[in-house]
Amino acid sequence: MTTSPISALSPLDGRYANKLNALRPLMSEQGYMHRRVQVELAWFIALSDAGFEEFKPLSLGARRYLTDLVSQFTEQDALAIKEIEKTTNHDVKAVEYWIKSKFKDRPELEAASEFVHFACTSEDINNTSHALQLKGARQQVVLPALDQIIDQLRSMAHAYAAVPMLSRTHGQTASPTTVGKELANVVIRLRGTREKIASVPMKAKMNGAVGNYNAHLSAWPDFDWEAFSKAVIETPEAHEDGASDEQWGLGLSFQPYSIQIEPHDYMAELFDAVARTNTILIDLSRDIWGYVSLGYFKQRLKAGEIGSSTMPHKVNPIDFENAEGNLGLANAVLKHLSEKLPISRWQRDLTDSTVLRNMGVALGYSALAYASLMTGLKKLELNEEALSQDLDASWEVLAEPIQTVMRRYGVQGAYEKLKEVTRGKTVTAEALHGLIRELEIPQAEKARLLAMTPGSYIGKAVELAKRV
Repeated sequence: MTTSPISALSPLDGRYANKLNALRPLMSEQGYMHRRVQVELAWFIALSDAGFEEFKPLSLGARRYLTDLVSQFTEQDALAIKEIEKTTNHDVKAVEYWIKSKFKDRPELEAASEFVHFACTSEDINNTSHALQLKGARQQVVLPALDQIIDQLRSMAHAYAAVPMLSRTHGQTASPTTVGKELANVVIRLRGTREKIASVPMKAKMNGAVGNYNAHLSAWPDFDWEAFSKAVIETPEAHEDGASDEQWGLGLSFQPYSIQIEPHDYMAELFDAVARTNTILIDLSRDIWGYVSLGYFKQRLKAGEIGSSTMPHKVNPIDFENAEGNLGLANAVLKHLSEKLPISRWQRDLTDSTVLRNMGVALGYSALAYASLMTGLKKLELNEEALSQDLDASWEVLAEPIQTVMRRYGVQGAYEKLKEVTRGKTVTAEALHGLIRELEIPQAEKARLLAMTPGSYIGKAVELAKRV
């Protein structure tokens, strides 16, 4: 069987493979194997430091060898584990056997080999590995991509803060805004959901087959296994916050109560936060698509690119369409993950294990969409002429300020009078000016209304856009 991307079943590993290189080492099965090795060895090293007579502290050389197994883990290592799995038909046991195979001809490690996977159930290794995977994906892929989008939108909000734009509510002309203010709205929304994503604690448990430390206490009844487990889970990882090469922690958040599996509530919270962010970006993609359609934005041309196989003139907003489609796919998977994962029959069933293997799919479609959206945003060029023409053809939007000033000065039936003049009609500047001159309001107010244009009626839009 060929391994070329052209034969891939999923476009994430086919058509779009080269766009997901940053995510693949983290969320692939190789990434999963890598984190399992990390967890097993963190537990093993920590056991050597626990003070047991039967397992003395490992030498510095042994510790460095073990941490190198993690830091230098390769695709060949992952394939070797998969080869062992052909015999064991159990992926975690295959990891255990692979680690023990690396102890060969190292007497210190061979003598302690039975402490690999000591008192652990498979889920002690799996749930911590998933948390490490998600932690890496969040910090290295998801948040940096969102920060790029937020920074780009903020820059555009400032650049276009004072460029007036006709609003459309219910698809109809409405009170003007500015291009920058509308982009600032999105920045504020994304900042909120970005912080939700960043603040979700990555939880993990290492408490045995049903969460009670049964096996642990059968070996050492008087040892504080809960405190030990908490220390392994919460102590920073090697190379994290100045931790030494011999550090054995995982840098996660301790989950004290569980069945056989970690409850996955934090995962649901994380996936919901990503999905909410994606929903905001779907909204943005559709709006930008519409603005391109109206001519408010042009798109920079790319040499050799074709918009249509039959219509040579077309420059399609494909980046925003691609983003919208992939965000929808991501949210479909994210929704299922967040709804399914917190549910487990009794002390556990296998449905979570099957579903969890698709975390990379959900984040993959998200990352792909973020990249497409960023590409599209960078190609946009504002067409101020089109914006100005739209405003000049929409003098009816000034019915709002005129009737509001009329109300201030007690003119009876202000709303109704403007409705009669403007609703469903083509309104000209001359018609509105004629109405203003006949109003029984102070002359200074008449002058202010007469000087107003659709392009100047933008309220605090400029200030709000620049404040982001």
